[in-house]
Amino acid sequence: GDPPGFSLEDCSSQRNLSESGRQQARLIGEASRSRNVPVGRVLSSQWCRCKETARLLALAQVEEYPVLNSFFSDRSTARYQTEALARFVSQPPLGGNTILVTHQVNITELTGVWPASGELVVIRPDGQGGFAVAGRLRPGG
Repeated sequence: GDPPGFSLEDCSSQRNLSESGRQQARLIGEASRSRNVPVGRVLSSQWCRCKETARLLALAQVEEYPVLNSFFSDRSTARYQTEALARFVSQPPLGGNTILVTHQVNITELTGVWPASGELVVIRPDGQGGFAVAGRLRPGG
């Protein structure tokens, strides 16, 4: 979680990326480009570390998507956000893959996967109004 009293508008009040995290983001972007992974959109939580990760991927213009915001400290929005995200990822993306940059708590609630820091969880629509975890890509792996 973030320090008490953090503000979305003030990056200095939040837990931010380390240099290792920045390097991971750059490497993920480079690996995606070198493999010609088609990316149509990059959506990010409004937390500074997520927006920075999304920008460092350098795969598409970053769009803030509040449904991806952490509910670690306030579970009152967990159900709404998870249901909205489930509907979103159940639809086939248009114009290439959609990259979502979010938080462990959101990923775990949506998929049941507890990702490591910097880990990617790949999900795909199942064609029947749902989605499935297609794989996981761990840092350095």
